[in-house]
Amino acid sequence: MSISRRQAITGSAAAVGLSVAGVLPSLAASPANAAAAPNGGRPLRPFPPLKDDPNGILALPDGFSYKIVTREGLTDMSFGQGKTPGWHDGTGVVAMKHAGLTIIQNHEMAPHMTQYGVPLIPGTVYDPGAPNAGGCTVITTDPNGNPTAEWVGISGTVRNCAGGVTPWGTWLTCEETFITAGATWSGGGLTGTYQKNHGYVFEVFQGDSDHQLPKPIKAFGRFDHEALAVEPKMRRVYLSEDASGPNGLFYRWTASAGRLEQGIANQLGDTEGTLEAMQIRLDDGSIVPDVAYITSAQLGRPFNVTWIAVPDREATTTPVRNQFAAGTVTRGKKFEGVWSNGDGCYIVNSFAFAPNDLPADAAKHDGMVWFYDYKDETITLVTYFPHNPFAEGEGPSPKYADMTFDSPDNVTVTPWGTLVLAEDGVRHSHVLSSIPGGPTYAIARNQLSNGTSNGSLTYSEFTGPTFSPDGKVLFVNIQVPGITLAITGPWQDYLR
Repeated sequence: MSISRRQAITGSAAAVGLSVAGVLPSLAASPANAAAAPNGGRPLRPFPPLKDDPNGILALPDGFSYKIVTREGLTDMSFGQGKTPGWHDGTGVVAMKHAGLTIIQNHEMAPHMTQYGVPLIPGTVYDPGAPNAGGCTVITTDPNGNPTAEWVGISGTVRNCAGGVTPWGTWLTCEETFITAGATWSGGGLTGTYQKNHGYVFEVFQGDSDHQLPKPIKAFGRFDHEALAVEPKMRRVYLSEDASGPNGLFYRWTASAGRLEQGIANQLGDTEGTLEAMQIRLDDGSIVPDVAYITSAQLGRPFNVTWIAVPDREATTTPVRNQFAAGTVTRGKKFEGVWSNGDGCYIVNSFAFAPNDLPADAAKHDGMVWFYDYKDETITLVTYFPHNPFAEGEGPSPKYADMTFDSPDNVTVTPWGTLVLAEDGVRHSHVLSSIPGGPTYAIARNQLSNGTSNGSLTYSEFTGPTFSPDGKVLFVNIQVPGITLAITGPWQDYLR
């Protein structure tokens, strides 16, 4: 998410897309795929119109309300660790107990991007050469989302973007960077030197700062990680890469023996298991070179997937995605959110519209959501946001603000099987309810983001949507300023 659509257009807004509705008979053909078409394929009730917030933060439908859980530089962390860090990003609820919820949250920063970086707390530090940078905080709330504590889970990491919740209740945080030891940084009037390589996945535990393991899981590769999902059998992990020049890849890691468990970094050797890149196959066996060749005309059609081994997962001399010849893998602009529903995982490509985003003969789009079936090893386009030239241009569009969407990013699966997407597009920014194969509705609008490029707040994206397991609370973040919000309301009336 570090190169957002807003940054990519460099001062001129891109199109706002509309989700394409479709029917997915193929998804109901097997028990595994049936989970990708929630509610038995029946249409769900649309969310009511959004109403502006008198406090100017979050527009919500009637019957819904929010509370602020943490806010950058204003709320206090526990144990005297300072103020809540900024640049909130990927987030997951890792535990629910009688006393409340435990949430682990990424902070997507390089050193000194803000005065409120993640502090280097003893027991959590990976690279002491990356002070006041990215990392994770652990947040606890009561069952209704009211905050009770926050502390540092990992520090000394860089641009912690998204990640994934594990079946055993930890959080795997992903660095979206490819920084090498010895590289220098500057920020906030300071300069420094990284002491370690970056671009890894780390595991963050529910415990306090004295009970963490700030050690990279090198078996999962070193590249611009975005998000991941652990298969329920705990022998495979699916990982996305948000990168360009060339476009990023989607990966699968498979254990050589046994199952994953808590403490992965100590469990696995640096080259253990097999890391592979995705190949989407056409009926004649040929490889689709970029996901942008697949459009709304193919909604609901499963494509076979094969995998090709990564030659050097540590990227010793060549970035992983550059190790494959043209036509041997399927690339995609901005592979973003990944979230498992048990039978498979949903994968997001955020957008591809500029000349450098996609092959010249591929179709522009404003977002794609895929479903990868673990058992069948197929991938299916389930939601498609077509490119919308009408919306190219900055500024708010009040009449259609809550009807035109673009650039889905983070994704989560609700307790009812539908999806929630965080929008990282132009103009207004939304949290979206998305029905695979069906319509998309606005759940919330960021009123701090007004759709013009005259300051950092005006293009602030939503990040890290995640539900409490009982479906009562939706947590979501506004990235700048870093705000975590707990939204409550009659979710079951619209998502069930």
